[in-house]
Amino acid sequence: MSNQKRIEDYGINIGELPKGQLNKITDVKGVTVGHCTIDTYENKTGVTVILPVEGNIYTNKLIAASHILNGYGKSTGLMQIDEIGTLESIITLTNTLNVGLVYDAITEYAVEKCTEENIYLSTFNPLICECNDSYLNDIQKRVVGKEHVYKAIENATVDFEEGDIGAGKGMSCHQLKGGIGSASRIVTLDGVPYTIGVLVLSNHGLLKDLTIEGKNIGKKLSSQINVDENIDKGSIISIIATDIPLSSRQLRRICKRAVVGLSKVGSYMGHGSGEIIVGFSTGNVLKHGQNLDILNMRILSEERIDNVFRAVAECEEEAILNSMITANKVIGIKGRSREALKDYFKKGLCQI
Repeated sequence: MSNQKRIEDYGINIGELPKGQLNKITDVKGVTVGHCTIDTYENKTGVTVILPVEGNIYTNKLIAASHILNGYGKSTGLMQIDEIGTLESIITLTNTLNVGLVYDAITEYAVEKCTEENIYLSTFNPLICECNDSYLNDIQKRVVGKEHVYKAIENATVDFEEGDIGAGKGMSCHQLKGGIGSASRIVTLDGVPYTIGVLVLSNHGLLKDLTIEGKNIGKKLSSQINVDENIDKGSIISIIATDIPLSSRQLRRICKRAVVGLSKVGSYMGHGSGEIIVGFSTGNVLKHGQNLDILNMRILSEERIDNVFRAVAECEEEAILNSMITANKVIGIKGRSREALKDYFKKGLCQI
């Protein structure tokens, strides 16, 4: 069980909606997250997987959508999600130059799972998302392979670690250490509690813009920490999960609200950044092989969607801060380093 100190443990309380039990994306029932980290002298990288359902996602497809805020990214699988509105793959996060190798591993994994169910897999849409960790990692070595992907799947759990772990090992956020972060909120609809969860892979932003609870602490930290450039070349991947029954169109509307949380932390989404959001709902499951012309689906009334928008914005903001506050200082290739935000909280330099 994770015992990491998160942003709320430093007295920072984001938003007003109630949080889930773990305050993580895995508060959505059936969702698990796993990591495999590569931490050597030359390589600070890894892979993180989000398993959206218990069992085989290919035979239990979910309604999904994506939204691109700035498209400087190399993800795979988004085109079919936007066209058909379904998710049929586990979601995998890694570094930019490892997308192809991870794609191969996920495809092989899907073939194995379907073979176990006597299903011949002849078409498949793997969802791989990436950020560029080359500031700390020798990215050209492309060290993330099948064994690391399978290990991450094996490690998938509900109470997962955050920070500089898995795909987040070499990532930077506001020129400090970034990586994996998560948060969740509860929304009551027709008297029933539903969960919205977000997981981010943060690798974006400038130190001078870092904002926490409306206070520009990055400007203060800039006098303490030397940073080597003033161009935002980073990215962020945001994965939204919920058990609210939604259409793909509604999910796309919800994905767009991640920008609220992103901007509140101080992102200006530069030319060279990739802000990619993927959302899925477990509220409707499309079983493989249904011999029906018409499917029965439940969706949320559009008049009740505002609190879901708020939940995503709150989760996005808190998940980014969790990705930073749980991360440790990392020294990577060429002696480059990224400082840990928590160290400056401990020094009293981030008082809000």
